[in-house]
Amino acid sequence: MNKNKLNYIIDFLLTISFVSVAVSGLAIFFFLPSGVRQGGWQEFLGINKNVWLDVHNWSGIIFVVLVLLHFVLHWQWVVCMTKEVFKSKNREK
Repeated sequence: MNKNKLNYIIDFLLTISFVSVAVSGLAIFFFLPSGVRQGGWQEFLGINKNVWLDVHNWSGIIFVVLVLLHFVLHWQWVVCMTKEVFKSKNREK
């Protein structure tokens, strides 16, 4: 698999995991607050609070792993841009 295809797949999965973390986080924050009666038995859209928490936690873990992979794939770019930024600042002085 070439690097561009791998990058596309990782970016696509990053988008899915980000949306999953965001939606589950908003559902937990706004519709399933802590300290409310029923504890883990609360439901939103027919889904139990514990399931929302599991989806949120696992999506977050997957998101972090994919971000690290994305960073590794773009390491050369990061190095080049860092050199360019600091080289430009040194010239201005």
